[in-house]
Amino acid sequence: MILEFDSYYISPIQEKDAWSLCDFAVANEDRLKRYFPKTLEQNLTPTLSKAFTNRKVKQFNDKEEFLFTLKVQKTNILLGLIYIKEIDWTIKQGEFAYCIGYTHEGKGLTTQSVKTLIKYANKTLALKTLQIIAHKDNKGSIKVAKNCNFVWQKTLKNAFTPTNENAVDMELYELYL
Repeated sequence: MILEFDSYYISPIQEKDAWSLCDFAVANEDRLKRYFPKTLEQNLTPTLSKAFTNRKVKQFNDKEEFLFTLKVQKTNILLGLIYIKEIDWTIKQGEFAYCIGYTHEGKGLTTQSVKTLIKYANKTLALKTLQIIAHKDNKGSIKVAKNCNFVWQKTLKNAFTPTNENAVDMELYELYL
């Protein structure tokens, strides 16, 4: 399954993505370390990335978590990652998490990717509530939430603990389909 827009495409994580995922993580280490520390630490070497991609492909196939890659059509260069995670099949709810590389920030690619995957989450996964949880200082993530019609619900007190930091409050945005 490949979802296309403009000169980009979104596809499920594949085992062959390990090397490019490692390159992406290392190149964007400063960007990933605060809000994607686990993804970062699991992709700092090609060997780690291979184990990570194998695990994520299995989780995708088992419908536990869905990791997508955002790539350039002509070159297949990995630009970003989009997760649909924290799935609760009973209430048909999932959470988006996303990151984009430094070189493509501010171009609307994350917004377009999330909009594309909202349709997938609704039509293919039959999810009815989608969430985005972002720190108030993460202006880019909040902008994506608002651009995709997610509505602020509440502040989640001490909801996330970045590596070597105290717990921080996070903002919950939801979209009902």
